[in-house]
Formats: sequence, C-alpha cells, structure tokens
Amino acid sequence: MGQAASRAPPAPLDLDPNPNSLPDELLALILSWVPGPVLVTRCRLVCRRWAGPPRRAHGVAAAGREAAGLAGHPGGRPPLPPAAVEPDLPAGALGADQFCHWHVEHGGNGWMVEENRCPVEDAPAQTCFVSSFQWCIKSQLVDLLKQGLWEELLDNYQPEIYISDWWGAREDCGCEYSICVKLLAADGRTVIAEFQANPDPIQQWNDARYHHVSYWFRQYGRGVRYVHFLHKGKDTHFWAGHYGARITNSTVMVKLG
Repeated sequence: MGQAASRAPPAPLDLDPNPNSLPDELLALILSWVPGPVLVTRCRLVCRRWAGPPRRAHGVAAAGREAAGLAGHPGGRPPLPPAAVEPDLPAGALGADQFCHWHVEHGGNGWMVEENRCPVEDAPAQTCFVSSFQWCIKSQLVDLLKQGLWEELLDNYQPEIYISDWWGAREDCGCEYSICVKLLAADGRTVIAEFQANPDPIQQWNDARYHHVSYWFRQYGRGVRYVHFLHKGKDTHFWAGHYGARITNSTVMVKLG
C-alpha cells in the first residue's frame, strides 16, 4: 500500500543521424553557421543536395552569413576565403618574395615596403607598398574557380564581389593614385564588369592619413571567372627615392549571403 504505480520507461527517441532527412529550412539554418570557406570548398562536395543553389542546402543567403575577407598586403596571412587577393610575405622578408602573388612594374626607383606612418584602424597589416617618382604598378589575377567558387554559383546566383583599397601620402610629399578592377570571362580577356577610380592627387604637407576606395560588383551578368585587380601610384614632386603613394590592405571579397 502507498506505493506509486510503476511506470514504463519512455520509448527511445527515433533520431535519424542523416542530416538530409531534415527540412530544407532547418538544414539551411544549420549550414549557415559553417565558415564560408568550409561551406564552399567542402560541404558542397558531400552530396548532390548540398551542392545545390545557395537558396537551398547552402542557406547562406537566407541566413545572412558572409565569407571572411582577405587583405592583399605585405604582412600576415589570414585564412583563405572563397576568393581574395593573395597576401604577400611580412615586410621583414626582404627580396623578390616580398611581392609574391603580385605582377609588379617598378617605375622610377620602384616599389618598396615600409611601416605605415599613420595606422589603418582594425587593419590586419600596418605595412604598406610605397611607390616612386614614376608610375609603379601592381596587379593580381584572382581565379574564382580555384578559390572554391563554382560556375553555377557565379552564373545563376551572382554573389556580390567587394573590392577595397587604402592609399595615402607622406606628410612632406604629394602623390597620385589610381585603381582599376575588372571581372573577366573564362578566356581571361573579355571584360564583363569594370570599376575605375582616379582620385584627386594628395597635396604636399598633408596629414598622412589613408584614404579608402571600395566598390561592390552586383548583378554583373553570367560568365565571370576572374577578378583582375590593378592599382598604381607615384609622387608629385619627382623626388628620387620612395615618396609616392603608399598602398595597403588591398582586398577582394565574395559575399555569399
């Protein structure tokens, strides 16, 4: 008497370990927390469903996630995103490797790497490329497919492509700067979209602060396979040495959501 009636143990939950049994919306939410580079380069290889358009299994667009950017600068190597201008070696690594990943044209006394005279807030590198008294040019060709993107994504979804660059002058010498970024087709020559900027020169006796140039490529059309990133600089006084535009933290970023 007085004893509680015994109860049968609860039935075990029927848990299906297969994530593909989940509804599209729930699977998309889970995958939205996966880092962009892993999502693009690994998750889509799991099965046909995960390799579908971003609005389904990838879920990035719906959840508003974004792939991390990567600065193409003389210092540091952040994690590789789906597409980015590759960085160079630290400024202390002198020699030809200093301009690794860049195609370089040395005008006048050429390019060199120096510490920033004025810091760029929250930038991963505080070193810069410094130009000379004639146009010094640097460029990179970013292969979007080799960086983990794929043709269906680029042609049908057309994720936004963000470019960014920082440039400035010495306090005691003015400079000129120019940038041109092109989205190219598979032949590496046909231009599908283009951005150019030729800001007014910085005058002598300035505050040495950096100026920011950025642009979003949106709805650029089908066929984009490469990003060609080119910038150049020189000084305005034709002084021997390295008194020209100082360029740092160049970035190409593909936004997945």
